[in-house]
Amino acid sequence: MSPRAGSAGTTPHSSRTLAFVESPVQLLNVLEWAHAHALEADWTASGAELVPAQTRRTADPGPPPAGAGLTLVVLSPTDPMTRGQLRRMSELARDEGHEVRWEEARGGTTAPFHTIGGLTPLLRRADRVVMGDPFSRYVQLLLTITKARDLVVVDDGTATMEFVAQLARGERLVRWHRKGGRPGPRDLLFAPVSSSARRRLTPREGRRVEIFSSMPIDETPDGVTVTANDFGWTRARFGPPRITGSADMVGTSLVETGVVDGERYLAAVRTLARAHGATRYFAHRRERAEKLHRLAAETGLEVVRPDLPLELIARRGPIGRTILSFPSTVVHTLPLALAGTEVKVAVCDIDPTWLTEHASPRAQGFLSGVTGTARDVHRLAAVSVV
Repeated sequence: MSPRAGSAGTTPHSSRTLAFVESPVQLLNVLEWAHAHALEADWTASGAELVPAQTRRTADPGPPPAGAGLTLVVLSPTDPMTRGQLRRMSELARDEGHEVRWEEARGGTTAPFHTIGGLTPLLRRADRVVMGDPFSRYVQLLLTITKARDLVVVDDGTATMEFVAQLARGERLVRWHRKGGRPGPRDLLFAPVSSSARRRLTPREGRRVEIFSSMPIDETPDGVTVTANDFGWTRARFGPPRITGSADMVGTSLVETGVVDGERYLAAVRTLARAHGATRYFAHRRERAEKLHRLAAETGLEVVRPDLPLELIARRGPIGRTILSFPSTVVHTLPLALAGTEVKVAVCDIDPTWLTEHASPRAQGFLSGVTGTARDVHRLAAVSVV
């Protein structure tokens, strides 16, 4: 596929809704958003009730956005694992009738200038912008260009919980695992753009902001529409899966982000796998190859590098009767994607002694919150490791 594959032939209708994604999970959740609002439009046309009462939590949700005919812009990262999953997800998006525009947004020093220059005409015409990562500097920069009056934030995992809380409190936008640290030179240089993005994502007259999420949201910013993501597209498109008698384990990138000590993590995986009879380890796309080679050698687990987000892998099957996970997005999303099956999701808490000295002061509280707010999961106590 060429870097700009799918970019030709943009129609006026499709260019009115632009979606920017940088990860496979973000792209999946754009498809879920489009599916949910396409169903909503069908219900409206038939004269049925707009949406279930628990789905929207604002008094005035505004006009229902059209789910079909959007233009998906992939701001491609550089790591091969993520790029591969994004290619596969792009194929699924095209199958759903959406246009996909692949941008080599990080392909060299001049790439950002070419990308932003090429997208500017579309941004200025767009009525609606959908984004998967409001913390992304790329996305924040693009928000300064568009005059779209309808902004939508779809899930980027547990970061969505932090984004909503920061927006509600009027705080600067910063990822949870970096919060508490001193801003670096690049942070200070980019601060005006970040502040502008936060203002753009604050609703006011003539500007509608929607958050489409499967995560628990306690602090809803004034005027923001919150729509529940129940993974209806995933369940309609895949499965139900064949369920095996063993357990599977889900990997995490907490070591790579400097939150959890690598030796403690390896020992915890080994202990959990032995206690629950796990046979496979589904690697996070950011986990380093050296770590995974050692993990496979020392635990006997079969390391699987998924070619799609885990929600789709699990729904397609085969999948273990029990899925073991540390605190992460999947403890919220897998029970929804696997609703109606007999698969049990079990989550193991992170022991405070596993945290590195570089971990954010908020790390333990945030990770405990991720586990504590998860629904339909079985909680496991943190395992003892030496």
